[in-house]
Order: sequence, then C-alpha cells, then structure tokens
Amino acid sequence: MSMARLSQLLCAGLFLLLISGCAQRPVQDFTGSQPELKLEEFFAGDVIAYGLFEDRFGRLQREFKVNITGEVDGDTLTLTEDFLYKDGETQQRIWTIKTTGISEDGTRLYSGTAADVIGAANGEVAGSALFWSYAVDLNMGDSSLRVKFDDWIYQMDEHVAMNRATISKFGLEIGTVTLVFLRGPAVNAIGMHDLTRWNS
Repeated sequence: MSMARLSQLLCAGLFLLLISGCAQRPVQDFTGSQPELKLEEFFAGDVIAYGLFEDRFGRLQREFKVNITGEVDGDTLTLTEDFLYKDGETQQRIWTIKTTGISEDGTRLYSGTAADVIGAANGEVAGSALFWSYAVDLNMGDSSLRVKFDDWIYQMDEHVAMNRATISKFGLEIGTVTLVFLRGPAVNAIGMHDLTRWNS
C-alpha cells in the first residue's frame, strides 16, 4: 500500500471518528421529558421485546424476540433476558443493574454488569431517556469480537419503551440494534414469547 493511500485511509478514519463523536446527543437534553424513566420500575416483573439487527448499510441481518424478567432488591435490578433468534439460536444474558446516585446536574446514575460485558455499563437517565456505553465480546463461533455499544432507551408511555444501540469497532459503526419493550397490559394480552420456536 502506498503512503498516499495509507494517509487517505487514516484521514478518512479520523474524520469518521470526529463526526461520530460530535453526533452524540447529551442525555441532559431530555431533562424534564415525560414519562420519567425509572429502570427499576419499568422492568420490574415480566417484559417482552421484539428486536432486529441492521448492518451499517441498513440491511436487516437478524430478528429476535426476548422474554425479560426483572427482580428488584433494594437498589439492585436483576434482569434475566432470554433470546430467540429467527434462525433458531437461543441466548441468555443476566444484567445486574444498580442505582449509584444523582449527578451534579440531576441525572440518575446507573451501573450494570453482565457476563459478556467488559467491566461495567455506566449510564445516566434524564427525563424519559437512558444513555449508557459498554463493551461486549460477541460470540463469532470459534472466536469472539469485542465491540462497543452506545445504547439509548426511550420510554414512550407507561407500558412501552424503545431501545436503539449503535455498535462500533475502533470507532467505526458496524450496525444498529433496535428493540421495542412491552409490559403491563400488552404482555397480559400477548403473553410471554414461546422461545421453543419462532412461529408460535
């Protein structure tokens, strides 16, 4: 590879890093928005989710369903997430999420851990929105790929929340994950997912 070509690639990569950094909206922009998101209240009990993964070009790559059970003990929320992908793969993730206080600007602080999360996911809630960022080792068969999640949850009403996560590696976007969470009457009407088969 020529030095000129290498220089072009480095400049392009730096430009992408700069615009991705500038595009991040501060969670404080949601201060005062309603309904107020409280993870330990919204995710207590049974929640179901529908999700999809799109690559960086917007092409649909995977669809999945999730059953989530939330248990609250003091300042700790434990979320057991059971996944079924359309191709038949199943997965479980167990989050342990703690409230860690209030920031100087009034946002609520959370810290979460899970087996495949590197270190902790640290985030904050303002109004109806949560933002947190964390690294995950994705299973790639015989190997794994460490990627970064920039993860937003927006509570839409008492029983519905949306989740949008951008996945990146070395600052370059790989794809996005979108989920809708349903609780309360929606779960009562639909029921928990049958995770033994996709069309159920």
